[in-house]
Amino acid sequence: MVKIAKFVGLDVHKETIAMAVSDGGPVRAARDLGEIPHDIPKLVRKLLSLAPAEHLSVVYEAGPTGYGLCRELLARGIRCIIVAPNRVPQMPGPRIKTDKRDARHLAHHLRMGALSPITLPDLELEALRDLVRAREDALQHRRRLRQQLAGFFLRLGFRHEGSKWTKTHHAWCAAQRLGSRAQELARTHYLDQIVRLDREIGELSEHIATIADELHGLHGELYRSLQALRGVSTLVAATIVCELGDLRRFKSAGQLMSYLGMVPREHSSGSRTWRGSITKAGNPHVRRVLVEAVWSARLRPAKSKVLLQRQEGLPPVVTDISWQAQKRLHARYRRMRARGKPQNVTIIAMARELLGFVWAIGQQVGNKAA
Repeated sequence: MVKIAKFVGLDVHKETIAMAVSDGGPVRAARDLGEIPHDIPKLVRKLLSLAPAEHLSVVYEAGPTGYGLCRELLARGIRCIIVAPNRVPQMPGPRIKTDKRDARHLAHHLRMGALSPITLPDLELEALRDLVRAREDALQHRRRLRQQLAGFFLRLGFRHEGSKWTKTHHAWCAAQRLGSRAQELARTHYLDQIVRLDREIGELSEHIATIADELHGLHGELYRSLQALRGVSTLVAATIVCELGDLRRFKSAGQLMSYLGMVPREHSSGSRTWRGSITKAGNPHVRRVLVEAVWSARLRPAKSKVLLQRQEGLPPVVTDISWQAQKRLHARYRRMRARGKPQNVTIIAMARELLGFVWAIGQQVGNKAA
């Protein structure tokens, strides 16, 4: 077993990298190594001047620079992990934050073994994730434009009764006489932008479905198997696969729920126990699509033509899990609503249970692939 001699923390930015190393016992403070330009060859030379590659362990926080640095270090035989910023233990004390302090903080906790690394995605899933998030960005932009247009009409005293953002609503928006050429131009601008984004979102959805269908191996099997669940269409399945990858790394459904921030906050002391809303400490993209998917579970269990088509060729154990999910989630919805639970609270609870069935399918696919 190779002994790690140097534990290095990096505070990575676009232009610079601050470095610190912990090479003593757990009670010895980490020391600064200075700041270097964000240049990987220079960083590698600096690291190798501390110790041979097999005796180094490096950590940095996930950020806008992506996974390229980690992949480069691993390719050179240097152990490297990436941690989520909200998973790094915070120490009480002076509220001072600098790049050097952050690097020392990471080096110290790496030496203590207190950091949980995120899983490094392969290039195929990372590329698909970029496309999925591009669609999410377009959705957010469209949502803002719709709110701005709704506020525009509200300021002018126009109110639409009925469903919003349907063909009828679009026709109503275009038909209103605003009395000013400037206001007509503003309305046209909003509507044109919304229509353009509608078209772009549709195109991105088609691209995601096409590329996700080309996934191979475990990722492809998981993508197709997840669609056995009611409400989990191509976009939801693609998001889960590209954001989470191999679900076998989660030892239990509860671990996956905690990882995504779907478990309630808790503060317990002695005989007093308090639980609040979910922690939201994990991946927000997966949480969002799960909440969208679970709305269909309000309906009575049924096997529609579309769902049966998605289940063609899948193992019976996967389709059985799908049917059990429908029955359990629908029963959960009826019980909670009968007890007077708010709609949103009920949907979040159902999304957490749906995640349990997602985990179960992931274990079956993993066993099959293994």
